Amino acid sequence: MTDYKKTIGIEVHVELKTKEKLFSPMINNYGSLANSNANIIDLGLPGVLPTLNREAIDLAIRACHVLHCKINHHMHFDRKNYFYPDNPKNFQITQERTPIGRDGYVEINDNGIKKKIEILEMHIEEDTAKSIHAKNNTLLDFNRAGVPLIEIVTKPCIKSSREAVLYLEALRELLLYAKVSDCKIEEGSMRCDANISISNSDKLGTKIEIKNIGSITNVGLAIEYDARRQEELLSKGEILKEETRRYDAKLDKTILMRVKETGNDYRYFPEPDIPFFTIDDEYINNIISEIPLNAYKRREKYLNAGINTINVDKIIANIDICDYMETLNDVNLKTASNLLLGDISAYLNKKNISIFETKLTPSKMKDLVEKLDGNIISNKNFKEIVVDIMESDLNIDEILEKNNIKNVVDNKEIESLINKVLENNLNVVSDYLNGNERSLKYLMGQVMKESHGSINPAKANEMLVKLLEVKR
Repeated sequence: MTDYKKTIGIEVHVELKTKEKLFSPMINNYGSLANSNANIIDLGLPGVLPTLNREAIDLAIRACHVLHCKINHHMHFDRKNYFYPDNPKNFQITQERTPIGRDGYVEINDNGIKKKIEILEMHIEEDTAKSIHAKNNTLLDFNRAGVPLIEIVTKPCIKSSREAVLYLEALRELLLYAKVSDCKIEEGSMRCDANISISNSDKLGTKIEIKNIGSITNVGLAIEYDARRQEELLSKGEILKEETRRYDAKLDKTILMRVKETGNDYRYFPEPDIPFFTIDDEYINNIISEIPLNAYKRREKYLNAGINTINVDKIIANIDICDYMETLNDVNLKTASNLLLGDISAYLNKKNISIFETKLTPSKMKDLVEKLDGNIISNKNFKEIVVDIMESDLNIDEILEKNNIKNVVDNKEIESLINKVLENNLNVVSDYLNGNERSLKYLMGQVMKESHGSINPAKANEMLVKLLEVKR
């Protein structure tokens, strides 16, 4: 059987996390009532003039930096002319001749083997309206029209579906932690197209484009399916034509959208309503200096703090929790991470809110961690007061008082209480000393019962074992 090699290129459109749209003052917000965030500029009415949003340029510079792109200092925008219902101006404002970034890369790690996925260019452009197909009609929502995008185009250097998935995961993480975009594929703020060809020689095969794939996982599945489809056709002696296809996740197959008979002629020319502009090194460096700590450095920091790899991965996967971790100073991050990934995450998921919408301030978290580490309160106590901690303005001491939680922390008092339990359970003590380990659990239960749960279990268990050993 002929051995075919895959050659893959990826194009990604990422919506920039700006407050306003690229060329109009309308709010950039997902989930609003249809057509409630659209004005005359977004609708392309005659005589309106665009005004460039500086924040979009700033975020694009951030993206260039984290993707190791050379930043273009002298830029202008171009008109890309085409007709489609979601584009009422009959042109799209983009950067054809002077993309903001060129010649970058994203490094991937495939089981210890590192590879740089090369980026050809990155340019800024405006998004179109969203088409909603309903029975025999197509509806248009112009809330998305004019939202700033960056389009990131790789060179045809990706050799497998796995490399494609690793690239997209790394790209998403870089842009997410640089606060360039929220990269929510399910909401359309990150959209992926794949170009794939197969060949049994050094010459590239016929390029097939797969559009608007719905998830990073599906990019890999779409590439694998279409590579098999192309191989089957070539093995039958058929000649492939350039096509645009879409991936149907339910059927796990790509479906033909259109055949490319001729190349598109978009008749690009410089946008006459937006002046050429220049950004200098000082401006670029100021933007770069504001980029938050990336995920790689945060991961390294958390591992050094003693957090296990599984929990570190969970923290990095939840940018809200990770950002909250970065607000904590002089705190035992290992204890904090256990709290954040346990009952606190359960509370947040139940309420469907961000941790930044709660009353858990960094100072309250620090006090909580110190009390847990100092055995002043137990994990059982924490579970009892977690709702108050998240919803109340009271500090930890006030919350403990409100819930009538008073723990025994004096070692002599704890020892006296344990000795009382031992004296009342001499037969069980004898069983333990004769090798019955289960007796320890019973004695521990009696200690917690006698103390009404007011002793830290870990501390009580430690002292109980020591006092039993003395009796050997």
